[in-house]
Amino acid sequence: MNATDRTPADLLRSALAADPGRPLVTFYDDATGERVELSVATFANWVAKTANLLQGDLGAGPGDRVTLLLPAHWQTAVWLLACSSVGAIADVGGDPAAADVVVSGPETLEAARACRGERVALALRPLGGRFPQPPAGFADYAVEVPSQGDRFTPYAPVDPEDPALIVAGREFSGAEVVERARAEATGLGLTGPGSRILSALPYDTWEGLNAGLYAALATDGSVVLCRHLESLDEEALAKRIESERVTATAR
Repeated sequence: MNATDRTPADLLRSALAADPGRPLVTFYDDATGERVELSVATFANWVAKTANLLQGDLGAGPGDRVTLLLPAHWQTAVWLLACSSVGAIADVGGDPAAADVVVSGPETLEAARACRGERVALALRPLGGRFPQPPAGFADYAVEVPSQGDRFTPYAPVDPEDPALIVAGREFSGAEVVERARAEATGLGLTGPGSRILSALPYDTWEGLNAGLYAALATDGSVVLCRHLESLDEEALAKRIESERVTATAR
């Protein structure tokens, strides 16, 4: 993290330059038993490939609206940072009919069909797996993203003051996301490098997005993002907190 970072994509670039090997996002899905750990470098590579897909194949640019109909998931975090990299507005849980691009999980495909622009579907299967049968009218993210470039350069500069995120009806610029993430990190228990927050909050509010991604990114910390955590008993949760060296929780 540098004081000059003004967008979430800036924060990721600084993290990559400082310590690419450290963990950034560890994801658990307690309905499937999945565990995925992404270092800064691995996460940044997914972001670059996704940003290239978004900008090159899907034609998105600054000011375009990308509706994300996705749960709290490591791939959702990738899309949030890809939108920031391109300069597109990430509209979390927004109206697909108003979107230039919609990105949908398997449970929201029918709603996503309201988008008249480009449609992308994520199977959200372990290891980033494909749909057994691609949904009609959608590009399968797991099919399209591997061939994308590992480096990303936006066609147009991203203005930190432009709209970057819409969640729960509230709009934030890229600069506001960074400023608020920094300001609220201490209250979440993230105090700097080495801090590690376990979050089971959904991504449909600012609080969930901040605890599950932005605050850790803004403080050189890391996040243990848990989906379906309610299936764990307190003993199993305590073991996870210990094994993952968690220093703060949000659930």
